[in-house]
Amino acid sequence: MTATLGVLDRALYALFARQADHTRHETDRKRYRATHIDASFDVYLARVYGASWLAFAAVAALAVAVGAVLPSAVAPVTDPSPLAPTFTVAAVLGVPLGFAAKRATVWTGGHYLGWRARVRRSDIEGTLPGAVRYLSVLASGTTDERELLSRVAERPEAYGETALAFRDVLNTAELTGSVDRGLRVVARDTPSREVLAPFLLKLREHAAQGPDAVAQYLELESRMLANRRERTRERATGFLELVAELFIVLLVLPALLVIVATVLSVLAPGLGKEVATPLGAATVRELLVFGSGVFVLVVGALAAWLVESMRPRGFSWHGHARSSGLGIVANAARNPADAALVLALPAAGVAALLWDYGLRPANVALLGYVAFAVPVGLVATRRARLDDAKDREIQDFVHAVSGHVSLGRPFGDAVERVAEDVDLGPLNPDVADLAFNLSVTTHDEDVRAAALRRFVDRVDTQLAAQTVGLVSGALDAGSDADAAFEALQAEVGRLYHEKRALRSRLLVYVAVGWTTALLVIGITVAVNLAVLDSFAQLSSVSNAANAGGLAIDPSAVNLERDRYRFYLVTQATMLACGWFAGAASRGKYDALLHSGLLVASAYLVFRGVGLL
Repeated sequence: MTATLGVLDRALYALFARQADHTRHETDRKRYRATHIDASFDVYLARVYGASWLAFAAVAALAVAVGAVLPSAVAPVTDPSPLAPTFTVAAVLGVPLGFAAKRATVWTGGHYLGWRARVRRSDIEGTLPGAVRYLSVLASGTTDERELLSRVAERPEAYGETALAFRDVLNTAELTGSVDRGLRVVARDTPSREVLAPFLLKLREHAAQGPDAVAQYLELESRMLANRRERTRERATGFLELVAELFIVLLVLPALLVIVATVLSVLAPGLGKEVATPLGAATVRELLVFGSGVFVLVVGALAAWLVESMRPRGFSWHGHARSSGLGIVANAARNPADAALVLALPAAGVAALLWDYGLRPANVALLGYVAFAVPVGLVATRRARLDDAKDREIQDFVHAVSGHVSLGRPFGDAVERVAEDVDLGPLNPDVADLAFNLSVTTHDEDVRAAALRRFVDRVDTQLAAQTVGLVSGALDAGSDADAAFEALQAEVGRLYHEKRALRSRLLVYVAVGWTTALLVIGITVAVNLAVLDSFAQLSSVSNAANAGGLAIDPSAVNLERDRYRFYLVTQATMLACGWFAGAASRGKYDALLHSGLLVASAYLVFRGVGLL
C-alpha cells in the first residue's frame, strides 16, 4: 500500500499509522466505513495527525511572536524566571494553546468523517427510489444480481451515491467471489441504515428464492420507496414554510431596529457614544446599523442555501457545463456559465464609469453588481425556458416512439418515423440527429447506446438524463421493448408532473421574497419622508434641550447621513430577499437575477423620491 503513496504520505504513515489501532478511534473507523474516501483509514488518520502537529507548531509560534512584542510588564509571569521572556511566554502560554489546537484538529478530522457520511446518506436516500425503479424495469429482461447492480453502477451521474454503493458491492464480490458477501458488507458499512441497508439485505434474501421473487420484490420496493419519498417531501415542505416565516421576521426586524435606533437617538444621547472597534472608533448607532446590514446578508444567504438544499435531487437548476475556448463567447447568449465569464469585464467597466462619475463607493458596488447579475440572470431564464420546452416535448416524443414500438417496429425505425411525422418544436434537431445516428445500424447495441447518450447530451436537461438512459439500459439488458417503453412513459410523466408541482410550490417563496423586499422599501421610504424630518427639527431646537427633564442631542439626526444608512440597510435587504426568491425559483442564477432587479428597484425608488 505504501508503495503507491507520495513521499509526504509515506512519512506521515510511518510516523502516525499506529494511532489507527487505538480504541479511541473506533468511532472514527466506523464513520470512515460509511464514507467514500479514496485513502485508507490509516493514511487518512496519519494525515490528520500530521495536520494536528502543524497546528500545534503554528499556534505555539504565534504565542512566541506575541510574547516577543509584549512589554515585560504585561507578560503572564509574576515570579522571576531563569528563561528569557520569550521562552517563558512560549512555555506558559504557547504549549497549552498548541496542544489545544492539536486536539481540536484531531477532533475535527473525526467529525469530518461523520459529516461526509451524512452527506452520502442524504444522497443515497434521494437517489435510491429512482435506482430501484430502474432495476424493476431491468428485471423484465434479467434478474442476475451482477447484471442488475452493474447497470445502476454505470450511471453515477443519474444515481449518485447509490451507484457508487452498488459499485462497492460489485468490487467486494470480485474480491470474494460472492455477490452475497458484497451485499452484506455494503449493508453493514453504508451510512443509510434505514433505507439502503434493508434493501440490500432483502434483495439478497429474494435472490436466493429465484428470479420471480427478485422481480416481484423490486416492483413492490419501488412503490414503497416512492411513498417514503413523498412523505419526506411533505416534511420538507413544512420545513420550508417555517423557513419562509422566519425569513420574513428576521429581515423586517433589522430595518425596524435601525428606524427605532435613529428615532431614539434624539432622546438617548448614549447611542451616539463612540466605542473602540478593531476597525476604529464607531458610535453605538453605527454599529447597530452596519451590524443589521451584515445580519440581513447572512440570513439571506442562509435562507437561500436552505431552500436550495431542500430541493429534491434531480429538480435543482441544471448548471450546464461551461464551454471551452472560443465556445465561451459563442454560447454566452445561451449558457449562463459562459455568460458569467463574458459579462464580468463589462460589469467591471460599468463600475469604473460610475466611480468616475462620482457615485459613492457603495452605489458603485451595488450598480456594478446589477450590471453583472441581471444580464447573467436573463440568460439563465432564457435557457431555463428552452429546457422547459424541451422537457414538455420529451413526453410527446416518448409517447410517439412507444406507439410505434408497440406495433412491432424496431427502435431505430420508430425514432425515424417520429422525426419525420411529429413536430416536436425545439426538440426537432435533437430527434433528427438521433434518428440519423440510429440509422447507421439498428442491431449494434454499442451504436444504439452511443446514439442515445449523444441525444441526452444534446438535449442537456435533467429530465432527459433521468429517463432516456432508462430505456437504453433496459433494451441492452434484454428487457421486453413494450415493458421498457411502458415504464419509460410512466417515468417521464411522473417526473414532469413532479417538476411542475415543485415549481408551483416554490413560487410561493418567490412571492415571499419580493413582498418582504417591497415592504422594507415602503417602510424605509415612508420613515424618511414622514418621520425623519420631524425629528431633525426637534433635535435642532436648542432651547428645548432640557425641556421636561429630557436630554436631547441637537446633532442626533443628520438627514443626509441617516438617509444613506437607511438606504444601505435597505439594499442589504434587497440582496437577501433576491437570493432567497431566486434560490426558490430555479437556483443560483435566478438568485442573481432577482437580487439584481431588487437592488436596481431600491436605487430607483430612493433616487426618484430624492433620498439619494
